[in-house]
Amino acid sequence: MGITPNKTKKRLLLAFSIICVLAVILCFRVGWQQIVRGAEYSKLAVEQQTRDVPIDAKRGSIVDRNGKELAISAVSYTLWARPANVKSGNNDEQKQMNYNNTVQKLSEILGMSKEELETSLTKQQALVKVAKYLDKETANAIRQEKLPGIELSEDVKRYYPHGAFAAHLLGSVTDDNNGLAGLELKYNQFLSGIAGRWIKNTDVIGQDLSYGVEKYYQAEDGLTVVSTIDEVIQHYVEKSIEVVQQNTQADRVMCIIMEPKTGYILSMAVTPEYDPNNPRTPLDPTEAAYVDSLDDSQKIDYWNKMWRNPLVSDIYEPGSTFKLLTTAMALEEKVTNLQDGFVCTGSYKVATETLHCWRRGNPHGAENLIEAVGNSCNPVFIQLAQRLGEDTYYKYLELFGLYDKTGIDYPGEGRAILQKKETAGPVGLATMSYGQGIAVTPIQLITAVSAMGNGGKLMQPKVVKALLDSEGNTVEEFTPVVVRQILSQETTEEMCSIMEYVVEKGGGGTAKVPGYRVGGKTGTANKASGGGYSEETYSSFIGMAPMDDPQVAILLIVDNPKGTKFGSQTAAPGVKMILEDTLRYLNVKPEYTEDEIKSLNSGSVTVPHVIGENFSEAIGILGGEELTYIVSPQDTPEDEDFIVVDQYPKSGTLVDKGTAVYVYSR
Repeated sequence: MGITPNKTKKRLLLAFSIICVLAVILCFRVGWQQIVRGAEYSKLAVEQQTRDVPIDAKRGSIVDRNGKELAISAVSYTLWARPANVKSGNNDEQKQMNYNNTVQKLSEILGMSKEELETSLTKQQALVKVAKYLDKETANAIRQEKLPGIELSEDVKRYYPHGAFAAHLLGSVTDDNNGLAGLELKYNQFLSGIAGRWIKNTDVIGQDLSYGVEKYYQAEDGLTVVSTIDEVIQHYVEKSIEVVQQNTQADRVMCIIMEPKTGYILSMAVTPEYDPNNPRTPLDPTEAAYVDSLDDSQKIDYWNKMWRNPLVSDIYEPGSTFKLLTTAMALEEKVTNLQDGFVCTGSYKVATETLHCWRRGNPHGAENLIEAVGNSCNPVFIQLAQRLGEDTYYKYLELFGLYDKTGIDYPGEGRAILQKKETAGPVGLATMSYGQGIAVTPIQLITAVSAMGNGGKLMQPKVVKALLDSEGNTVEEFTPVVVRQILSQETTEEMCSIMEYVVEKGGGGTAKVPGYRVGGKTGTANKASGGGYSEETYSSFIGMAPMDDPQVAILLIVDNPKGTKFGSQTAAPGVKMILEDTLRYLNVKPEYTEDEIKSLNSGSVTVPHVIGENFSEAIGILGGEELTYIVSPQDTPEDEDFIVVDQYPKSGTLVDKGTAVYVYSR
């Protein structure tokens, strides 16, 4: 029995209706996708076809005053991935195979774990940074694999060619090439430049589309920072303070050299050093292992302390080096003169307190002002401060720049701690006069003393002198800035004479350099602790050379030396080493005295008279003649500042340089 025409007709009509309904639904679906969601799909297509590759700007270099590179940007490569394109293929099996191959190859080449790579390659982002700072060989190995969705861009990495050198001055950068500390942080906006971009249309495997659009925005390189640092002098300083630290077993040693007439910093160094190429790992393996054992917050504290520049950021009690400022104040105000007579009895009564000279057991007796500074006699400076009066003394503290920061172009500058004038009282004024009860930053002290080598002009310290573009043209120049005139020419000449006497005849003799007129002052101050003072000290020397026309001012601080703590034996020998090299490098011609010529030719020196001198002064006087010493009896404590009761060989004896002179404590 066959199918009737009516049934066939109904079936055809039903099929046609179904087809019409499906066609209408399809039309609505296509319309929905093209019209309603068209913009969304268009955006996705553009994202898939558009490659926006960032082009980092080349970070500007930091160079010394002669153009020698201290920090540069070296070429490296950054690895990028497009997660949507990494799993490419005609089917799911092929896509997974290509994905696994990409993970395997990158893991082998980069030395990264597969888990770490998979985390990056599965991110819901159009472009993901997988690795950076790759060298050329690694980049070429990745290119040869022709992995889908993987791209390389040329990048720049900060590099410090000298390694652990001037690190506390230069600072370092973050992983993203932003300034982290030091000059890198202070001048980051000038060094970093402006990043560029490379925008192009490509197919799924990264090949350029013939109809695509390509735009290239050139990166603008950062400026070159020309520092005031002299690389050669910096090497001299770092070499010498390393020797000082080894000899004294100090916690750290710090040194700063300034050009008095300009305020330019020629060198700034601190031990222990760190390598800015790897700023989070101490150079000492033991310390590096210790840092690894810390938690994240402890590591941050450790790193900040390691990067901190104490010459600018930290304060300390300057001790006897501060007596130079008190002397200059008194001379400027005409309340004393070079031949003014004083008598040291070993102590001095101030209000209800009795303040002592460090040589209380064998007082200095009669002395003039020059001798008093050479003897570092506390009672004399108490009298000078009393003559000046509280108002005048505090006026000069402000004039010397101790009320404010120096304004050095360096981040994190500290501020001095002064006793309030309203509460200091006569005792506070007295102790400040010889460098106790007052705390200053090293940069403040050397800036103030440098004015004595610059006709009384206080200069603003600077570590950068110019900014240059990529063509070497000067964009901005930072010329020397005179803050104010604080001393007369007459006073500065007198202060230079006093400072020279301290080195030539007094306890600063271990800083003496044959052929050069060196001046300065030693200092030894106990560290403040818990409202009193600890046994730890800051031992220091501040000075200038040559004294007839100072070219350099130098401050060297030894933090907590072990054994002998006197500045004449810890800091001054380091200053001598630095000045011997630096003055010759600066082409300052030596002018030898007859005695120096005789000593140089014969290799012999005359033993000076040190009987009756305090031990700290005696070793300085002996050191000035290139003689060493032996303390007798041997059980005499190394840090005891005893009176020398006898010596051998006797004064006037002709001996070879380097001969040990016995100094007797009893």
